[in-house]
Amino acid sequence: MKGSLCLAVLILSVMGLRPLTAWTQGIPATDLGPATTGNSALSEEQLDQLTAPIALYADPLLGQVLTAATYPLEVVEAQRWLQDPANAALKGDQLAAALQQQSWDLSVKSLVPFPQLLQMMDNDLEWTERIGDAFLAQQDAVMESIQRLRRRAAGAGSLTSTPQQTVSSQAQDIEIEPAAPDVVYVPYYDPDVIYGNWPWSDYPPFYFLPPPGLVVGSGLWIGFGLGYPILNPFWGWNRWDWPHHRLNIVGGPAGAHAGPWQHDPTHRRGVPYRNETVAARFQAESESARRDVRGFPAPPGAARGATASTRPPVEPPRETSSGPAAPSVRPPSVRTAPPAFESFGGGSQVHQESQRGAFSRSSPAPRSAPESRSAPSAHGGEPRTR
Repeated sequence: MKGSLCLAVLILSVMGLRPLTAWTQGIPATDLGPATTGNSALSEEQLDQLTAPIALYADPLLGQVLTAATYPLEVVEAQRWLQDPANAALKGDQLAAALQQQSWDLSVKSLVPFPQLLQMMDNDLEWTERIGDAFLAQQDAVMESIQRLRRRAAGAGSLTSTPQQTVSSQAQDIEIEPAAPDVVYVPYYDPDVIYGNWPWSDYPPFYFLPPPGLVVGSGLWIGFGLGYPILNPFWGWNRWDWPHHRLNIVGGPAGAHAGPWQHDPTHRRGVPYRNETVAARFQAESESARRDVRGFPAPPGAARGATASTRPPVEPPRETSSGPAAPSVRPPSVRTAPPAFESFGGGSQVHQESQRGAFSRSSPAPRSAPESRSAPSAHGGEPRTR
């Protein structure tokens, strides 16, 4: 298994120390299986495979990850920005001020204070794009998957309140919140253990390798890295309504308007949508935004979108004598449902595309794009085979 995260991994369990080689050797890597295309919905097995490594995150952080995953190219750009030592050294108000100057969606900016998590999403772009697409096409089912896995972990005795986060139940739903008001911890765990006996043998759970040095929490095989200070105004802007399968924006100093979360295709910037219905709704505006970033003139009448969390609710279809009318949409301008970032080629070309986009936004006049930095070869997460 490749990657710098594999150099030193310390996981403690209530049963003793797990052999280091179990995490760094002998775990064959498989892909996530063929991408679902067209309007086919992901099954419970497929969704649980995708949500396994993040289902036990604190609710506000979970909302940031899922919404940011719908803008995978901006995730890449944010990670590249953070690799600059000058940016990586920013803390507190200085970091907040620097992030305010970036054009990324609020959800992507909100992950910059969690550098290890942002790096994992960048390293595993296939997982990032797939879970983002699933959240767009099947938000209800994704939320049900998260609650299903939380109930499994609670039933196995491995999801309880810790000094790092508080676990509570509301009817059939389990909520997780940071235990402290000003610090957030990212949990790391082995999905094969924490959820009990994994029920889907054909869909082994995806997992993220933990960083070296963990503060062990209560429960089986769960640990926490260093706490991240909350950075206002990039925290606390989303809240889950689990019973109604909604992610609500609660507003705040980031300028977000209260209401149900709405995807903003202008921050997608041309990355294809796999689901045809989602593509028909968003792809044309996404392509238009990509042209703007790369210096092409906008088509007549094209409007730039607002931040995803500030977009007004979509107007529902009007009623007709024969029933609800289908919304009028522009057809997608590119193929929908290719492999991850197919429109940009392989993984290294995705990173080159992110470099060109950043260069286009900062250059006063068109010129040749600079040579991009090499994409890291580390893979912070792997699906497991038995």
